[in-house]
Amino acid sequence: MATVRFEKAQRWYPGADEPAVPGIDLEIGDGEFMVLVGPSGCGKSTTLRMLAGLEEVNSGHIYIGDRDVTHIPPKDRDIAMVFQNYALYPHMSVADNMGFALKMAKVPKDEQRKRVEEAARILGLTEYLDRKPKALSGGQRQRVAMGRAIVRSPQVFCMDEPLSNLDAKMRVQTRTDIAKLQADLGVTTVYVTHDQVEAMTMGDRVAVMSKGYLQQVDTPLRLYDKPINLFVAGFIGSPQMNLMEGVARDGKVQLGNYAVPVDPTAAKKMNGNVTVGVRPENWRLLSEQDGEGFPIRVTVVEQLGADNYVYGTSDVEGTPSTVIIRMSGRAVAQKGETLRVTTDPEHVHVFDTDTGERLSD
Repeated sequence: MATVRFEKAQRWYPGADEPAVPGIDLEIGDGEFMVLVGPSGCGKSTTLRMLAGLEEVNSGHIYIGDRDVTHIPPKDRDIAMVFQNYALYPHMSVADNMGFALKMAKVPKDEQRKRVEEAARILGLTEYLDRKPKALSGGQRQRVAMGRAIVRSPQVFCMDEPLSNLDAKMRVQTRTDIAKLQADLGVTTVYVTHDQVEAMTMGDRVAVMSKGYLQQVDTPLRLYDKPINLFVAGFIGSPQMNLMEGVARDGKVQLGNYAVPVDPTAAKKMNGNVTVGVRPENWRLLSEQDGEGFPIRVTVVEQLGADNYVYGTSDVEGTPSTVIIRMSGRAVAQKGETLRVTTDPEHVHVFDTDTGERLSD
């Protein structure tokens, strides 16, 4: 096993006006499952490919353990890559696909067979070893690709959106399998995805990227509870946080005619234009006796059984085009109805609108 360390590692594609990754600093612990997440074009796959040796590092360094691998060929880095498209040889059996790298490394045949059989046992592929990839489902093919990585006993797993070709149900099952497998094997893993739900459910820590820069590296729960800036606040969470623009006034945030109370830490820092964020589950429905609250006119209700997600609009100045409320699955909300909601100061995230910086505690 090994740590992974990026020291101002930069990738600048020839002819580009600016670098894809301007200079990333990131340390990944021994045996840690680190997820790189962000929108398309944010540099997450480029960062992974730099680690794997598939992209040149124009400046800076990358270390695996104490070894500087910045300019070492991919085959000598002791990493195993799992790709989005499986990359299996169609004419080979599952066993031959899984053992191919060992064969190329001239590992003795007995040792090859032993490692392949052990990986197949771990992945539940024993009964499929003699089949060709075309006879397998998408989830099984991805497990074969995982098996090919496992048999090499690498220091680092690199996984580039390995679940994106699977259907929704299979993705949920396979991400659980991968997380359990990584925990059992204890191999340092760097995993790239654009799906923030995948990132939140799999990673020990998650690195959120935008335009080549790391925005925040933290545990999934801290990313959710304490997003460091507006980008992270809007990206992490499904459905996303409701972000509303207002003006700081007398220790509160004024949204149209509504004054939103905020925590004392934010109240001391606020000045001028601020943005407040409220998670869908942190709204409280008000009855007529409770007072005014924010009026939300219901446009869509998603009924998911345990929960209902209510999507609506508000004529309050500064609110987004769609406001999202999570309600109990047994609560009743009708299209066209107007709900009145409020929240509590401890559930209000406050950001500087101009800089995006978090102002809340």
